[in-house]
Amino acid sequence: MIAMQPADALSLGAGSVRLSYGELNARSAALAQRLQALGAGRDLPVAVCANRSPAAVVASLAVLKAGAAYVPLDPAHPAERLEFMLRDVGAPLVVADRAIAERVPAGSWKVVYLDDAPVPHGPREQPVSPDPASLAYIIYTSGSTGRPKGVAISHGSLLNLIRWHRRAFSVTAADRGSQIAGPGFDAAVWEVWPYLTAGASLHFPSEITRGAAPPLRDWLLAEQITIAFAPTALAEQMIALPWLGRAALRFLLTGGDALLHYPPPGLPFVLVNNYGPTETTVVATSCVVPPGPPLHETPPIGQAIDNVRIVILDERLNPVHDGQPGELCIGGASLARGYVNQPELTAQKFIPGLFSSQPARWYRTGDLVRRLPDGQIAFLGRLDDQIEIRGFRVEPREIESALNAHPEIRISVAMAREDTPDDKRLVAYVVPVAGAAPSIGALEDLLRRRLPAYMMPAAIVSVRELPLTPNGKVDRAALPAPPRAPEPPVRDGVAPRLAKIMSRLLELKEVAYDDNFFLLGGHSLLGAQVLAQVRETFGVTLTLRQLFEAPTVSQLAAEIERAELLASDSK
Repeated sequence: MIAMQPADALSLGAGSVRLSYGELNARSAALAQRLQALGAGRDLPVAVCANRSPAAVVASLAVLKAGAAYVPLDPAHPAERLEFMLRDVGAPLVVADRAIAERVPAGSWKVVYLDDAPVPHGPREQPVSPDPASLAYIIYTSGSTGRPKGVAISHGSLLNLIRWHRRAFSVTAADRGSQIAGPGFDAAVWEVWPYLTAGASLHFPSEITRGAAPPLRDWLLAEQITIAFAPTALAEQMIALPWLGRAALRFLLTGGDALLHYPPPGLPFVLVNNYGPTETTVVATSCVVPPGPPLHETPPIGQAIDNVRIVILDERLNPVHDGQPGELCIGGASLARGYVNQPELTAQKFIPGLFSSQPARWYRTGDLVRRLPDGQIAFLGRLDDQIEIRGFRVEPREIESALNAHPEIRISVAMAREDTPDDKRLVAYVVPVAGAAPSIGALEDLLRRRLPAYMMPAAIVSVRELPLTPNGKVDRAALPAPPRAPEPPVRDGVAPRLAKIMSRLLELKEVAYDDNFFLLGGHSLLGAQVLAQVRETFGVTLTLRQLFEAPTVSQLAAEIERAELLASDSK
């Protein structure tokens, strides 16, 4: 399951928290024994609701040792969404950290707390040896049906990813990896298991550190991280920074969005671009992005990893000629089993063998690509309405389904707009029922209860009708740009300075006091930068959860003032 390392060798590190391999094994073994006593076993989904932390790794490893499949849940997601996923996957058990226990929705599932399992005495527990066909994990992604969809990954597919990663990047016990991706994002799978199976150590930056390029660079250098992953938007910022002195970092891995720039000469590490839907176990293609003059207009997504096959097909599922655009289809060892409780969607996306000599199943990605003269694959965009934004794939239908649930909304459409170059934002358009005028605030509240922050539109625009093309489809190009934010009122105190911080980071001329940070295009990475600026400007430390719960300038300013008052009272 994990490498046989000396018991005192470091496995996980997060600030002052340090777990040796001996402690990791003992804690995960104790929890695994408890889960097995409660019925955990082959293919049984066991949810893990924990923040990005060593505790989350202990819990996930315990589920695997028990022979079950772990289902990561992000406690920052709305309770309604978490409840849907738990009911949909049919998880009878939820492993949770007591610190966030209130985030676990009530239901028929039993909650098992991480700190309740005693360290066993006597003979060491023997973990279950999983069959390659048995489930390893299930991750939920945005769904085209209006609800999240669970992607089921087998141990065989996970093992293929681990083996390729360890070979491609020469991972040894001497390496120090980073864990930056949030819970529920499949990149976290890639960040954890290749290193623990190699006996390397895994390190966790703070929420503020992981969200901004300069402090993350400084942390990577200080912690002597040798291999790190950063989402595309963050990686683009990091390669533009100066890297002075000697760096232990050998590889900076990126993926999740279209990489737009080549690295400058002189970086002390290798930049690697990666591509892969969740349905293909995190990574399907990969390539080193060389510095210097660009070889292509934008960096390619590379070639297939070990034991993975790719073909580019036309609309009739026939191969296109090299250089011609077509749909990328993926086959081989990385494919998921399919979608949880969605046999029709599974049959639609995972199709039987196209050619007798090639894999028995292929996954239709819906991504438009072409093969370059050097054999690399260039990403061109989507064939459907799916949006790729800031490292996440978002199905507009899920946003539209939530809006259409409002009794005063007749129909809606969500889309990505790029009214400012290199600044892609989600925008939703709603058509109210006759005579109704729902408030934008009420619609925002509805979405916040159902959707994670990364799926919140930057703006919601009310229109009388949706413009149509001659063939009756929504004419997205004819939809109006969202109105500009109103100029904030002039006041004294915390709010004006906070508004300036947000407007600078969001690259907007102004931000009004009642503007919602996330509806203006903010996300967790920018949120971490806001909190870093708040700490520097006001001398108080707030959490991302406080920003999620108080996302407007006025609300967050009140949180800052409360924190200042508490600090002055304690002196």
